[in-house]
Amino acid sequence: MAIHPHDPCAFPVDALRAQFPALRRAGKFVFFDNAAGAQIPQRVLDAVNLHLLEHNVQRGGRYRQSIAVEQTIARARERVAALVNAQRSEEVAFGMNATSFIRQVSLAIGQMLGGREEIIVTDLDHEANVATWLALERMGAVIRWWHAREDGRLYTDDLQPLLGARTRLVACTLASNAIGSIVDVRSVSALTHAAGGELFVDAVHYGPHGPIDVQALGCDYLVCSGYKIFSPHMGFLWGRHAALRALPTFREQFIPDEPPGKLEAGTFIYENVAGMAAAVDYLASVGRRIGGSDGDVDPETLRRDCREAMLGIQAYERTLSAALLERLKPLGARIYGIADPGRVHDRVPTVCFTLPGRSPAQIVAAAAQADIGIRDGHMYAPRLMQRLGLAADTGAVRVSLAHYNTHAEIDRLAQVLERLCAR
Repeated sequence: MAIHPHDPCAFPVDALRAQFPALRRAGKFVFFDNAAGAQIPQRVLDAVNLHLLEHNVQRGGRYRQSIAVEQTIARARERVAALVNAQRSEEVAFGMNATSFIRQVSLAIGQMLGGREEIIVTDLDHEANVATWLALERMGAVIRWWHAREDGRLYTDDLQPLLGARTRLVACTLASNAIGSIVDVRSVSALTHAAGGELFVDAVHYGPHGPIDVQALGCDYLVCSGYKIFSPHMGFLWGRHAALRALPTFREQFIPDEPPGKLEAGTFIYENVAGMAAAVDYLASVGRRIGGSDGDVDPETLRRDCREAMLGIQAYERTLSAALLERLKPLGARIYGIADPGRVHDRVPTVCFTLPGRSPAQIVAAAAQADIGIRDGHMYAPRLMQRLGLAADTGAVRVSLAHYNTHAEIDRLAQVLERLCAR
């Protein structure tokens, strides 16, 4: 029976949790540090094992195991293309992580500045999407800062004056990995393109929390990390085909100057790419459960099922965000970013906070003693910590939820925090 994607009460969290062996093996432990990496469903583990057992060889050979590697990569490319709504699978490249892809594109952009030498970066972003662009200053780039406001959000009204005839590229996140704020990337894209620039989007943190549609977003490049989206450690880059073709990249002589090969220097981890394909299959299965579809695997249906899954996940996770915010308020928590439970549509379920009289380290240690994994520190966004008035060395506490988390787990954390505050 179909479940309406906007009916979080019907979200099949228990059935989905059963597909994650780590949740079962961990016993009472609560995984609330999902921004640092999500758990993987059984089908992803099976895909990785199958690759290692049956065709753990190099691609490019004429024997069946090597041919199977090529087929695995092609299948994964098609699935990720469906996940992000790419126009063609060649727009998807695989590699070690998102950071390496940001650096690869930034180095290429640095060679293409011409009369457009201005790069716009933000202090809301993960440092990987900041330092990589700052490094272009030695290549002649001029960095302009789009600052988050005191509420921890980026406003296009503040971007508009920064754009002009010299704008080469805007680099921004889709959702803050530290405080969960969502950026209106579609509006950013429209403004950037009107000025003649390109838009690079870091979707790493948003990836497991909502549907990604690169056509609707209108961006030129987008990176994700598979290990945030229920796969093993790997990263992928999407780019408009024409934009990728224009990039001057390092490649070996025998590699054609065409995407995706020109972006995949060296050997990436094939078994993890197999796991990424299985992660997309998992999401599609969630979409079929929610939408009641028949499970066809053509690209259009796969895209529909993935979108249905992410809409369902998004609706359910908003209830988690609201519940966590409500439980923190009576404790006197200082919540950074969007604190209003009525505005959870503007954030993902990643909540950054401090408690009066308790250091972030003390809070996280108390949670760890209760078998709950959360995180303290600067969250790889030290510039944002400074912007929020927090010391980078101590930072804040971050609770980052995923769709396999439950309201009961939030209650457990709240009880730990209540006991800590009562001491």
